[in-house]
Amino acid sequence: MSTKQIQKKANTAVQSKKSQKIEEKKKDQLKKLAEEEDEVEQSSDEEQEESQELNDDSAEKQQAKQENKNGDQENKSGSEYLKEIQIDETEEKEDVTFQSLGVCEELVEACNRLKYVKPTAIQRESLVYTLKQRDIIALAETGSGKTLAFALPVIQNLLDAPQPFYALVLSPTRELCMQIAEHFEALGVGISLKTTVIVGGLDPMAQAIALSKKPHIIIGTPGRILYHMQNTKGFNFKALKFLVLDEADKLLNMDFEKDINQILDIIPKKRNTFLFSATMTNKVHKLQRASLKDPVKIEVSSKYQMVSTLVAQYAFIPAKYKDCYLVYSLNEFAGNTSIIFVQTCLNAIKLTLMLRNLGFSAVTIHGQMSQVKRLGAINKFKSGEKKILVATDVASRGLDIPSVDLVINYDIPTNAKEYVHRVGRTARAGRAGKAISFVTQYDVEMYLKIEALIGKKLDQYKCEEYQVLVFNERVQEAQRIAAQEIKEIMEKKNNPLHDVDDEGEKYSKKNANNNRKKSFNNSKNMKKMKIDI
Repeated sequence: MSTKQIQKKANTAVQSKKSQKIEEKKKDQLKKLAEEEDEVEQSSDEEQEESQELNDDSAEKQQAKQENKNGDQENKSGSEYLKEIQIDETEEKEDVTFQSLGVCEELVEACNRLKYVKPTAIQRESLVYTLKQRDIIALAETGSGKTLAFALPVIQNLLDAPQPFYALVLSPTRELCMQIAEHFEALGVGISLKTTVIVGGLDPMAQAIALSKKPHIIIGTPGRILYHMQNTKGFNFKALKFLVLDEADKLLNMDFEKDINQILDIIPKKRNTFLFSATMTNKVHKLQRASLKDPVKIEVSSKYQMVSTLVAQYAFIPAKYKDCYLVYSLNEFAGNTSIIFVQTCLNAIKLTLMLRNLGFSAVTIHGQMSQVKRLGAINKFKSGEKKILVATDVASRGLDIPSVDLVINYDIPTNAKEYVHRVGRTARAGRAGKAISFVTQYDVEMYLKIEALIGKKLDQYKCEEYQVLVFNERVQEAQRIAAQEIKEIMEKKNNPLHDVDDEGEKYSKKNANNNRKKSFNNSKNMKKMKIDI
């Protein structure tokens, strides 16, 4: 082998060895890279898992946070209740007393003095929460004792921390405000409780003077309360602790919603609110959401029930003989106290004058009367001086007259819900009572709605038409005289409707005296009439 060949072979071997080393070096580098990639990938997986766990935790926390936020919003808006209670009005709890519910000794003595022996269903359930300063919305029938249910906790908490302008009670009518004030004053005898009533129809200056004396409890209608909040110097509710919205459904139906919203914007947010209503309407629910915080909802009944001691009946009659049926019914219940409900102010006056001309002791109350005359009429009826009250719906809520024996719906109410409130004027606080609704050929549709609302068919008030028509001639004569009286008074004095009643009473007394032999108000004559019939 030549030297060149040996040298070439040696070079080839060296080259091969270098290539092998390079390959091994590359393999080592590739292996190292692969190991690094595995570590990176494993690290990435671990980071991804940790990230996923963190994301999951974060999502759960965010979800929980959102749920809490939603819950807070719902509680703030009042769309959910802290607790809901359904009351069975027939259930009696003998062992429950005002004292066992937590009412203080001074107020228990006041309740005993006023003959409030046992708490009613709404009082029994609500006082548990209101005495502990919880917000409530209470849905209860008329005559169920709602006024005492909110008056007791307000006064008891006031005793712990007396201060002026402590509580505000908003109610829809002047008469109801007066009656609520009477309850507070009766309970507050002996503890120096100061109340004032702020309603429309009375002198604002006199009311401003009353407010300057810094009463503890203010009861009023929303419009006049708002007026003084905006115009009376030194008067404000900065320290208000309790707000009571009584007859909330009626408040909102009487276009007080705007005034109430303005009042809610002004008074402190940190307060207790009690909302009482006979019915749960959309407007009431909206008001509840705006004014109550985490409320307890207490409902006496889910349907528009009437008290068990009320006998509710209907009489299907021809419209042209409606007055005859009215006189016949009053004659049948001679000596009883009666409220007759009509639709219009003019009809109330005509009917009152007609009844007076027939010898009945009647007085009227309607929306166009002045405040003084309305209160005067109510006091005459409450005292027994007048046995019959002819009223428009202005009197269908809140009249606390315990001795009403009979309610007559002379005109069927246009709102079926109003029926419940009208008949609620009788059979109050466990007493017996009767309600008769006159249904003419024009009232059938509304009457059927009423039956559907209360969930029962009314019994028929049975009377023979030939017996009723015995009164027709005298009724027609009384109608003619009443129409003439109204005409003469209006021409003589150019009086508005609110003055007609006073003058009409003078005319009616004269006519009644001239026709004493035809009077239905004398019990002996009534007995004789029944025999003649």
